[in-house]
Amino acid sequence: MKSAQLLKYDKQNTELALRDAPRPEPRPGQALLRVLAAGVNPLDNMISRGEVKLITPYDLPLIAGNEVVGLIESINGPARELTPGQRVFARLPLRSIGAFAEYVAVDLDALAPVPDYLSDVEAAAVPLTALTIIQALDIMKPTAGETIFISGGTGGVGTMAIPIAASRGLRIITNGSAENKERVLALGAERFLDYKTQDYTTLLSGIDHVLDTLGGAETEKQMSILKAGGHLVSLRGMPNGAFAARMGLSRPKRLLFTLAGRKFDRMAKRHRATYDFIFVESNGAQLRGVAALLTQLQLHPSIDTVYPFERINEALHKIATGRSRGKTVLTFAKED
Repeated sequence: MKSAQLLKYDKQNTELALRDAPRPEPRPGQALLRVLAAGVNPLDNMISRGEVKLITPYDLPLIAGNEVVGLIESINGPARELTPGQRVFARLPLRSIGAFAEYVAVDLDALAPVPDYLSDVEAAAVPLTALTIIQALDIMKPTAGETIFISGGTGGVGTMAIPIAASRGLRIITNGSAENKERVLALGAERFLDYKTQDYTTLLSGIDHVLDTLGGAETEKQMSILKAGGHLVSLRGMPNGAFAARMGLSRPKRLLFTLAGRKFDRMAKRHRATYDFIFVESNGAQLRGVAALLTQLQLHPSIDTVYPFERINEALHKIATGRSRGKTVLTFAKED
């Protein structure tokens, strides 16, 4: 089968090699999928640069890709509600990725049926983003009526986060480019700030929760708008000791991440807040819940660019360098 492989870690180069590989054999508790589409994410470039080796070390060469939509070819073992020929999607388990290939073997408990109304491309935009938000909210433990600031709400993460947060009864404030204001408000945001003309650090205070999608200097800025006892969960900050403990990492790695994330923990302490970092994990049960919510809302994820599989490196470059109005997706040629 065709595949896109990471041959070596390289901080300066995230290109993958297009190579033939054996079709995988599903182990007990797995299904073999014929891949229809795959989401392309910043995480894919982070893996190529070696930035997640301490969290999840991979043996190279590695078939890359974290997010998949496919048809079940075969199932090895009992599978409740899953059958051959069914269209499913998943955020692949951390230790067994491989969505950038014509076939991939996936743990059954990572899979969920795709809502019928979504196209293959739209479905590829859902799993990693939606699970990130669900798991971030699980860490925050918000209650209905509380406020949440979702930074960069007009991008792919924000436009998925807003309806999920709204479904839990949260009052949502977000920012982004003004031309997307009405679309974002329609998704469930209560208040929208134009990032070019409105500074959220001067306009907001007493916020209960923040979902930080930006990282960098914006992380502490977002802490400054939290109430005492508020909670920020970052997708782009630095892992800390709490993250290492939650992930069940070894004691040496816990110590290392405690030291690495100390800056952010101290920053949060100054603002009398709590800081957490999230690295999304596979979870088929949570993804089924997302699918039900999407079906109820008939929500269509934002798509930026669609590339054929053979142009994978263009897609990775787009993710690394370009501003996005939604998800970048790979598609695979359909069989006759």
